[in-house]
Amino acid sequence: MIIRIVRMEFAPEHIPAFETLFASSKTHIRTQPGCLHLEMHQDAHLPHVRYTYSKWTDEAALNAYRNSELFGQVWPKTKALFAGKPMAFSLTHLETVDAESSPAQDKT
Repeated sequence: MIIRIVRMEFAPEHIPAFETLFASSKTHIRTQPGCLHLEMHQDAHLPHVRYTYSKWTDEAALNAYRNSELFGQVWPKTKALFAGKPMAFSLTHLETVDAESSPAQDKT
């Protein structure tokens, strides 16, 4: 599985346009072959910065999306709204540690 995180900095006045674009594209992106999950997040300290977090079956599926007609329509519209250079990270999942698998915390 590949996890893809994309950090995007927008001009504050372009945030509504990006959110509209994401809302109209998210279902199409999520239903691309190999896309397992899609989220959008706002930076906790920089309200004009957004992140997309997606999971793909493998790098081939991610690359197929990046070469798709949909990406060719959405990405140029997104780039036009940027106030800074985007950063993208592709990660391979190694381990998950959550409350169910962690030792109980001492509450004394």
